[in-house]
Amino acid sequence: MTAPTEDAARREPLPRYPFSTDGDRLAPELAELRGRCPVARVSTNSGGEAWLVTGYELTQHVLRDRAFARSVLAEAESPAQDAPILAPELLDAMNHLQKAGLRDEVLKALGRNQPELPADWVAEATREGLDAMVRESAPGDLQHHFAEWVAAKCMCRLLGLPFADRAWLAHRADVDLTMVTYSPEELARNWEEIRLYMQEYMAARRPGEPRGLVDRLADLNADSGGLTVRQLSNIVSVLFVSGYEDFASFLGVAAFNLLQKPEVMSAVRARPETMPQCVEELLRCSVVLGNAIPRYVTRDAQLGDASVKEGDLVLLSLDAVNFDPAAFPDPEAFDPSRSPNPHLRFGYGRHHCPGAHLVRRQSDTAFRVLLDRLPDVRLAVPAEEVPWHPNRMAIMPARIPVTW
Repeated sequence: MTAPTEDAARREPLPRYPFSTDGDRLAPELAELRGRCPVARVSTNSGGEAWLVTGYELTQHVLRDRAFARSVLAEAESPAQDAPILAPELLDAMNHLQKAGLRDEVLKALGRNQPELPADWVAEATREGLDAMVRESAPGDLQHHFAEWVAAKCMCRLLGLPFADRAWLAHRADVDLTMVTYSPEELARNWEEIRLYMQEYMAARRPGEPRGLVDRLADLNADSGGLTVRQLSNIVSVLFVSGYEDFASFLGVAAFNLLQKPEVMSAVRARPETMPQCVEELLRCSVVLGNAIPRYVTRDAQLGDASVKEGDLVLLSLDAVNFDPAAFPDPEAFDPSRSPNPHLRFGYGRHHCPGAHLVRRQSDTAFRVLLDRLPDVRLAVPAEEVPWHPNRMAIMPARIPVTW
């Protein structure tokens, strides 16, 4: 029997991606595709088609080869995996900041030192959230009082936004990163509310007296005129939404994973200097991507066994990639001493997430405080009963019930 042609195969119903937006485990479909067809054709939430990449080496290739671009995705008529992009700078913020001469200011704020987020301040902020949870008595919600609390505290302090506005901001960030549930019109209205908030916040600043990164960017842009008011307010909105959602997602999923490994918690509590290695393994094995990292094919190319064409959409499942046995011996095992641990959670090469240092450093501090403040913390329900927000681009538990 002859194999079906590529055209015939494409006429068959395609698997709908994403396969799951729960973070309790890697979707079995991802592991199956990685072993059988690491470059597979899928349908997307937007109703279009894309190539889904689940292999480690192939993902590295896409991230370093200029035949696969990110910026083109923001252009009109480009394919999308979810809702349409409302403005080019929303998907290509760092390039817009670079052209306007503002990128270095952002990288300085997010870099290794993070002057706005000293470790003692982050530790105290973490304790505040946990103390509030303890006062409310068990069972507590670690997603709310730890993951979302720490993420909001850090992003508001970094950007210079009032923490009192966190609930308003977090709700709109949640809506923005929810797939399928909302119409394009609802998403556009929601985004305009965030953008106007940032625009009005910057307009109310005192030039030369910045409250945080948002004001510093506004001051610098006033001198250079590199970005319009709308572009800058869009970009600072992206900084909050992506920073808050990604950090709250990781802290929540990682805490859920850690709570199921009491022997690891005990070992790290006894030797807190090993927490950075534990965080690296949590970064590798935590399933946090509800969608995927998109790239656009700029010229016909070969990607594994697939012939991709100019204009095609390529989706990179970093969750699947970080469980690839070709790159990680015994990938299902949680091994805090894993070395090397070349996970691709923050991308690769020139496509490295600028927020990587923030997540690594502040997660180290936050988890140390958690284990010290609540040495007997544990799940208050079986792991399978922990609820998950559906259809989130950044996977997030709805609650993490704990006792102590």
